[in-house]
Amino acid sequence: MARQPRLHLISAEQLAAAEAEIVDRSRRIDFYMTEYSVELLAEKMARDEFVIPAYQREFTWESKRKSRFIESLIMGLPIPFLFFWEMENGKLEIVDGSQRLRTLHEYVLGDMTLDQLDELPSLEGTRFGDLSSSRQRKIKNRSIRGIVLNEHADDQARFDMFERINTGSKVANTAEVRRGALRGPFLDLVLDLSRLPLFAELAPVSGKAERERIREELVTRFFAYGDGLEGYRERPAQFMFDYTKRMNERMEEEPDLVDTYRARFERMLDFVQRAFPQGFRKPSNPNSTPRARYEAISVGSHKALEESPALFDQVPDTAGWLTSALFGEVTTSDAANTRAKLQGRIEFVRAALVADVE
Repeated sequence: MARQPRLHLISAEQLAAAEAEIVDRSRRIDFYMTEYSVELLAEKMARDEFVIPAYQREFTWESKRKSRFIESLIMGLPIPFLFFWEMENGKLEIVDGSQRLRTLHEYVLGDMTLDQLDELPSLEGTRFGDLSSSRQRKIKNRSIRGIVLNEHADDQARFDMFERINTGSKVANTAEVRRGALRGPFLDLVLDLSRLPLFAELAPVSGKAERERIREELVTRFFAYGDGLEGYRERPAQFMFDYTKRMNERMEEEPDLVDTYRARFERMLDFVQRAFPQGFRKPSNPNSTPRARYEAISVGSHKALEESPALFDQVPDTAGWLTSALFGEVTTSDAANTRAKLQGRIEFVRAALVADVE
């Protein structure tokens, strides 16, 4: 006897809400399919008709990976879809596929030499121009499909596309996703501040974390959480995306805000350098910067300085509570992104600092 599928009953109200969400999200996605020959893709790269976002430029495949990609292409294996965003000037920004496109360009129109091949060892040490004319034409005629999110799709749709494509990727993270989906004066400021020598000293990160632009993430969190948690729904990536978009617009309208926010961050760093000898480090691991600890100290210090400006010229005694079990508890990573935990650790530091001047 066949098993009957289990029924999951939901209310009419829940069904209606789900339908409304689906319709709303679907309206934001506006895309079309495309298919390009290898020859055209290489030529478009040469003519700069494809734009590589800044966050992708420094990530390049090693020689073996490039050669294996070309080997797969020559053998006729399926090539993953390319993803683009259509810019106002008609050029296509590469969302996913920059390494493949750069490799195609380098092989078909450049002087790339194949090596470390697994299936076609006879092609070791050869270039595209070494192949017969017929084989060159066959390679050029191969096509690769692409999906283009057009210019009518809103910023939220772009963010969703970047985030979902790069989920689990070792290349892109939320800071890089924002840089790909949003541009403007606020993001420029974040980039500048992330490179401050004092910030690097106070907030050490691993080489991997630095390449993944973790300091940009930390700067953004300082401003986003410092300006208030209204609208925070325990999704930091979404919250900071909305905040970044809003701040880009504000700073476009009020350019003086750039200097105001720069001064805010630099004042916080100056204070932390004097009040917290270890910076944002955790004593047990002085070569890393835990995000929860960073958020507590940076935003908590900012809140305390706003409330008691005289604190800036003092060197409060933080040693006692900084090493306490209670501070360790509020800065634990367990459920660290819940609103209550986030507010709790910021408030702990603010209250402790303000108490020193009362």
